[in-house]
Amino acid sequence: MMKNRFGKITLVISGAMLLAGLAAARSPQDCAAVTEALEQRLEAQRRLLADWAGLIRYGSENSELPRPSAGQPRVVFLGDEITEYWGRGEGKFFPGKPWLNRGIEGQTTPQMLVRFRQDVIALKPKVVVILAGMNDIASLREPITQGMSAENITSMVELAKANGIRVVLASLTPVCDCYQKQTRLRPHGKIIGLNGWLREYAAESGSVYLDYYAALADGRNLKKELTGDGLLPNEAGYAVMAPLAEAAIARALAAQ
Repeated sequence: MMKNRFGKITLVISGAMLLAGLAAARSPQDCAAVTEALEQRLEAQRRLLADWAGLIRYGSENSELPRPSAGQPRVVFLGDEITEYWGRGEGKFFPGKPWLNRGIEGQTTPQMLVRFRQDVIALKPKVVVILAGMNDIASLREPITQGMSAENITSMVELAKANGIRVVLASLTPVCDCYQKQTRLRPHGKIIGLNGWLREYAAESGSVYLDYYAALADGRNLKKELTGDGLLPNEAGYAVMAPLAEAAIARALAAQ
């Protein structure tokens, strides 16, 4: 009920923003651009209201997957937009490997936890790579503390282990204000704090810790040449991440 109420309030706010944007527009072209942008936001909120956890996103694709091959271990990458956009450019998502991308833009750890059974356990992977928490820090869906993020990630790890799935826990990636103000929603300190917990919990739970942060950061900032907006890695950024992920998955498979 609270989520439905929140979604309805958001739709009302988005509608008000649309009217305000139209009022401020100075030309028909401006009006068209404002209308298109805010209609996209309204549609995204409608989808969120109808399917909060994103269970529809990969439902059909999951049902059409063949059984995993014993000779080629299946790996599932679970995450938000940083995972989802991996492979959308010229560089493909681990070509030749039976590895599945199950990222959804804008998702937080409670949403990933809800879809964990459908998008991970039911696919019977040998390994799951979890990259989660960046949108928790930004309170993108609702206010979430680091403790709440930790509880959700702990639950995902426990579910994986109970189903014989090895876990790779990925660090959050750094951000920078190179192009726009990313640290307003995702402060450096909070990213570093959650990464510290992820490292400790990986050791405690017998998971493999995958340190993207150290490879992508210059000080506390995401290297400018590895991003196009200060948040998402670009092709060069994903090229840095790929061998690190492969090495972490190899470690997880070797531990079985």
